[in-house]
Amino acid sequence: MILVTIALAAVGIGLLGLYAGLTARRRAAQAVEECIELVRRRLETSADVTDGRAIRDVAIVHYDALREDAGGLSFSLALLNAAGDGVVLTSINGRTETRTYAKIVHSGRSLQLLSPEEDQVVRAARLGQGPQIRLDDGRDIGVNGRSSTST
Repeated sequence: MILVTIALAAVGIGLLGLYAGLTARRRAAQAVEECIELVRRRLETSADVTDGRAIRDVAIVHYDALREDAGGLSFSLALLNAAGDGVVLTSINGRTETRTYAKIVHSGRSLQLLSPEEDQVVRAARLGQGPQIRLDDGRDIGVNGRSSTST
C-alpha cells in the first residue's frame, strides 16, 4: 500500500514538473518572438533617415482601474521613440476624482515601478501593436516585463 502511495505521489510530481516545463517553454517562445519583432523594427528604423528622437511608437489602453462602474475611463498611454525612450502617461479616473501620473521610459524600461497596464502598453508600443490595445489579449504580463506568476 505504501509503495502504491509513493508511486502515485511520484506520478503527480512528474506531471507537475511536465506542466511547469511546458509553461516555461511557452513563455520562452513568446519572449523570442518579441525579441525578433523588436530587432526587425529596429532594423527598419536604422534604414530610415528619419529623426530617431521623434515619437514613433504609440499605444493606449483603456480600463476601469478602480473596479467601479466608471465606464472604463482610466487609461495608460505610451509615447516612445525608435530607441524605446519616452513617457507613459496614466490617468486613473473615478467617480469623484482623477489622478494623473507620468513615468519616464528609457530603452523600454522605467526606473519607476510600472503597473501591469503601463507595462503592457509600453510593450505593445515597442512591438508596434498600437495605437489602441486591449487588456484581454491573452498575454501573461506582469510588472516591468516579468510574468505575473513569477516573484
